[in-house]
Amino acid sequence: MTTLATKPMYIPLEGVESEHCALIVDKGLNQVKHIQSHKVEINNKRAVIESSKMATAIPEAVQTIRDLGYNVTTIKSTFPVLDMTCAACAVSVESIISYVEGVVKTSVNFATASVTVEYLPNTITAEDLKTAVQSVGYDLLIDKDDNTSQTLEDLHEKKFNQLKWRTIYATLFSIPVVVIGMFFMDMPYANYIMWVLSTPVILWFGKDFYINAYKQAKHRSTNMDTLVALSTGVAYVFSVFNTLFADFWHARGIHAHVYFETAAVVIAFILLGKLLEEKAKGNTSTAIKKLMGLQPKSVIVINTDGEHIETAIDKVMKDDIILVKPGEKIAVDGMVIHGSSYVDESMLSGEPVPVFKNENDKVFAGTINQKGGFQFKAEKVGAETMLAQIIRMVQDAQGSKAPVQKLVDKIAGIFVPIVIGISLIAFASWVILGGENGFTQGLIALVTVLVIACPCALGLATPTAIMVGVGKGAEKGILIKDAESLELTKNVNAIVLDKTGTITEGKPVVTNMVWLHNDDNFKEVLFSIEKLSEHPLAEAVINHLVAVTMVEISEFESITGRGAKANFNSETYYVGNQKLMNEHAIKISEELQEQATLWSSESKTVIWFSNSKEALAVLAIADKIKATSLEAIKHLKQLGIDVYMLTGDNEATAKAIALQTGIEHFQAEVMPEQKAAFVKDLQGKGKIVAMVGDGINDSAALAQANVSIAMGKGSDIAMDVAKMTIISSDLNKIPMAIKLSKQTVAAIRQNLFWAFIYNIIGIPIAAGILYPINGFLLNPMIAGAAMAFSSVSVVGNSLLLKLKK
Repeated sequence: MTTLATKPMYIPLEGVESEHCALIVDKGLNQVKHIQSHKVEINNKRAVIESSKMATAIPEAVQTIRDLGYNVTTIKSTFPVLDMTCAACAVSVESIISYVEGVVKTSVNFATASVTVEYLPNTITAEDLKTAVQSVGYDLLIDKDDNTSQTLEDLHEKKFNQLKWRTIYATLFSIPVVVIGMFFMDMPYANYIMWVLSTPVILWFGKDFYINAYKQAKHRSTNMDTLVALSTGVAYVFSVFNTLFADFWHARGIHAHVYFETAAVVIAFILLGKLLEEKAKGNTSTAIKKLMGLQPKSVIVINTDGEHIETAIDKVMKDDIILVKPGEKIAVDGMVIHGSSYVDESMLSGEPVPVFKNENDKVFAGTINQKGGFQFKAEKVGAETMLAQIIRMVQDAQGSKAPVQKLVDKIAGIFVPIVIGISLIAFASWVILGGENGFTQGLIALVTVLVIACPCALGLATPTAIMVGVGKGAEKGILIKDAESLELTKNVNAIVLDKTGTITEGKPVVTNMVWLHNDDNFKEVLFSIEKLSEHPLAEAVINHLVAVTMVEISEFESITGRGAKANFNSETYYVGNQKLMNEHAIKISEELQEQATLWSSESKTVIWFSNSKEALAVLAIADKIKATSLEAIKHLKQLGIDVYMLTGDNEATAKAIALQTGIEHFQAEVMPEQKAAFVKDLQGKGKIVAMVGDGINDSAALAQANVSIAMGKGSDIAMDVAKMTIISSDLNKIPMAIKLSKQTVAAIRQNLFWAFIYNIIGIPIAAGILYPINGFLLNPMIAGAAMAFSSVSVVGNSLLLKLKK
């Protein structure tokens, strides 16, 4: 029997439709720690749990339910966090939100100043999250309207300008303090002049450090502001005491040193570092800004009376008819209904060649019309457009955490208390062992250790590299859903490719066509019969004979499993397979038969066209291999990756495609569940597997793979399941993604190395470890400059990713 108070919490369930399902969930909840009691209510579609540690129990319960194959109704939102100043702040915000009952998962990204929260909508609201964050001295921007991004940008711009002016003024006031402190200490009233000049720097331009440190202290927490406030505050207060009560030290034979220049310059340097850091962090999100800038603010809508009305983008409705003039950006997703033009889709696909758009072709928001004009019907507007989904996916990925970041967060969380401890040990050591100047030197050591230690470089190391890497991928037409898949892609050593739509175009086309005696006078008849046919292969013939005019045929009849027949000018014509020719005793010339045999050996589908007596033409239809597939597969093999092909097609076709592409491992006639089993089998052999597919039948294998990649022109389900999407469906993008993963992970490792090495070397030197060896003591002002430089250098190294090819 527990003595701890418990209360019920309701978890909304999806997919639990029977008592059997409820029993499975109930058994699963038995395994979750901290749950005192639980039951599943089918009618209410919810699980009721009681726990004394709800903040821990809910995330575990939700994960257990999902692992069992059911789902939980949650909301996942990203909110901007205001007033965060360092990586330790991010840890504080994440910690306080994770303890709010009803939160399933939370992740704070210091680089983007945002938090992504998944929570139970029946239990808490965004307001509850805002209240929790405010309790530790920060704030959330939770108002979601059309102007939220603009509001946030305005807030950032305002804060950046304030920071800029505070930095300028702090520097202007600090310069004379340094000059006096270094060269004119003996001038009359030197201490008082320095006191007057340094006071605005400490109490006004640097006031946020002290305010934030106080807020943290109230909640028994610490961050970088704590270090800055302690170090400069101690130096300032000690200097004021020595200015007013110099005789206290003189009576003891000690000179009353002041450190006003240290306090002022440290504030100025740290403000300068933050200014440069904010500027650099702004540059890491240029990909999002570019994507957002692709959508026009207004469009021309043609109403039912044919009038042209300029309409704001947020007022465009589904099924509106929109006019696109030459050179204009396309505002929403839709289908061309009148006119034609070439459209530059490079901003979505990364492909530089404009795409021809005719009636019934799809167009996408953010793409740019070239010289022609056309009208299109809006099909997806607002948040439904591909551009909006891409922006959301990039933002989510930039806000996600790489596995290595979890270790960094733990270090950042305990970093400040450890540094304060080291500074006190350094101070005590100097007082005990430093002789007559031990107290003064100890105070300098304390201030220097507090100043030089900075968790920001650690906190920025991973997220800034992830932001740049994900943004660079988006610009190249590679959408990466989360940081984990970006980090893992570099380790892929086996890649499984679906055939149709991945290696091949995914649509049958006529590859060859031979007419008897080169006489194509009956092509209008062939075109007209195929125009009436509903067979998938008929469309390939129609597209091949696109310039042909239709003739009037009669008595059209579709023959299941064989083809079709029709009459024209009192003659019967047939279009279909060899069986249809045989059944009607159609004569086939040796010339045409040779072609048909050759094409069959290449695993092409052979279609015959004849009159009632003899075959007039033979066509070969195949799903063409994409021009880029051969090059991409060759590149993947050069990288040492084993390439496998899986297809539901027959053995002969699979073998032909494998031979043409140089794929050594393939399987034909594979069912969807067998694809997932194949991936699992490879993983069992120790392979890190990437699965590439485009259809619903690939979704199970995509979910099973370590890295899942969807072709952008495939099904929505495949793209939802996959962690990476290649918008242009070009396999060449996969080696690019692997290269980008290697570059990003290398940048993260470099950043972490410099951040760690900086602190490992800097803190002992600041404490005075070199003094007994060579008499070296680090000046607190130099320590402040070094601390500022550490954060800027980490962000700068991440930005170098942009320049790499």
